[in-house]
Amino acid sequence: MKLISMLIVTLAASLSVSGAMAEVRSTPVAYKDGSDNLTGYLYWNDAVEGKRPGVLVVHEWWGLNDYAKSRAEQLAELGYVAFAVDMYGGNKVTSHPKQAGEWMKATVSNLDGWRRRAQKGLEKLSSLSITDNSRLAAIGYCFGGSTVMQLAYDGADLDAVVSFHGSLPPPNGNEARNFKGRVLIEHGNADAFVPPERVAAFKSAMSDAGVDLVFHGHDDVRHGFTNPDAGSFGIDNLKYDEAADVASWRAMLQTFNAVF
Repeated sequence: MKLISMLIVTLAASLSVSGAMAEVRSTPVAYKDGSDNLTGYLYWNDAVEGKRPGVLVVHEWWGLNDYAKSRAEQLAELGYVAFAVDMYGGNKVTSHPKQAGEWMKATVSNLDGWRRRAQKGLEKLSSLSITDNSRLAAIGYCFGGSTVMQLAYDGADLDAVVSFHGSLPPPNGNEARNFKGRVLIEHGNADAFVPPERVAAFKSAMSDAGVDLVFHGHDDVRHGFTNPDAGSFGIDNLKYDEAADVASWRAMLQTFNAVF
């Protein structure tokens, strides 16, 4: 993560954050989806005055763990207000693939509910007094990458969505036309979870819909390449790749600089 830290310092000036690196604050934020209680985590930088762009951060299938929170904190260091959402409810977090798979499947099996849950997080971020709700983006990792694409398909008011090692779910029919912002895909070309046929179908659907798509396929890179702990879960297809991690984060920041 040393290169990531260097990159943060280098790019912080682009948001005019003066002496801000030690001023990040965070707080849990309770919100609801119907009768379900959710707890997200908000990160912001006290050294930044006034409203600033908001970034929704959606966790991997493990739940809202420290990794997702750390990404939100990095965004706050750069001057954004970042909200790490709770897609499972009840602060559920696991390191066991079987349990993570069960929670994820329960979520994605109800498409309307999946999208609504993500929208609730975006609504909470948009409603905050420090958020410039005319400048919004959503990023996600693994399951979270698929989730931000569902937000795009559902017509969420976003300037950009960024998927890191997501499953690249294709849109239903012409849903991709609902999104007018930019889509950045950071994908590992050696990711066994996402067959080449799905990648091709995804790209074709985006092209047919006229989506502003930037697709970066990283050669010899597997799933979970942004997470330094990816190799600790006992799954052969999960492997951290520092070069792809740094390059994908840089591409995200370049995207934000362009759309904001």
